[in-house]
Amino acid sequence: MKHIIVPIDFSKESLNGLRLAIIFANRFDSVVQMVHVQKYPTDLTPGQFEEEYKKIEKKLDALVEEYSTKMANSANLTYIVKKGKIYREVVNQAHAFEESAIICSTHGASGFEEFFIGSNAFRIISATQCPVITIRHGAMPRDIHEIILPIDVTADTRQKVPITTEIAKVFDAKVHVIAVATMQTDEIDLKLNAYTKQVCNYLKEHEVRFQKASLRGDNITDTTIEYALDVNADLISIMTEQNTALSDFVLGSQAQQMLSKSPIPVLSVTPKEIFIMGSFKTYGSGY
Repeated sequence: MKHIIVPIDFSKESLNGLRLAIIFANRFDSVVQMVHVQKYPTDLTPGQFEEEYKKIEKKLDALVEEYSTKMANSANLTYIVKKGKIYREVVNQAHAFEESAIICSTHGASGFEEFFIGSNAFRIISATQCPVITIRHGAMPRDIHEIILPIDVTADTRQKVPITTEIAKVFDAKVHVIAVATMQTDEIDLKLNAYTKQVCNYLKEHEVRFQKASLRGDNITDTTIEYALDVNADLISIMTEQNTALSDFVLGSQAQQMLSKSPIPVLSVTPKEIFIMGSFKTYGSGY
């Protein structure tokens, strides 16, 4: 997390993302770069477009002046104005740096739209392999003390462990390793026990405080959120599952549910084929 990219549209929600980014930046000694994406307005003349650009710069300068005082290193707050599609330009900017992450607001949703927001936050997560931390409307950015790490039966569920461990170490947070499933069978229990044992051994090796729990419920998302609220958690770490047939625009249902429902910030990690923990190879989809 040497560079943290924060999309800014000057809404209260996007500023919430900035506040959370500053909390992480002060712990990781990161540079926070605000990204505002200016759309090409077809009904404005080139002169009017430039005038709008100057107004945007003025607003961003004001944000730098206000929020740089909250940074451990005031020079670590910068901005850039780009043109094009918001999600694509934000992702491109993150990809311009090594060891980058994106922190943004989901802007919330309710009713039937809950699972079909089509928000830029969803598109950003689907289009990048950078870690993405999202915060919902109304959530209060705060230090990370309790992290929820749900482990399911999918092979890639453990890919989120290294970055979750890194965050836990930086914040001196406790990790709740929770084995989650919708049913209980000998096969499921055997796999979950093996996975959680590996995860706990990894946390122990890296001197991270943790505790274990086993949860069953009809909806894994709801079960995880209920547990997170019970322990007053500050972050939930998940793997995203993506619909590759629809590429950049659709996340899997479990990831969408968690991002839509969770009142707690969510760390989303995209599956990729890698070796972690020195003993197992992971690939797939799930939490």
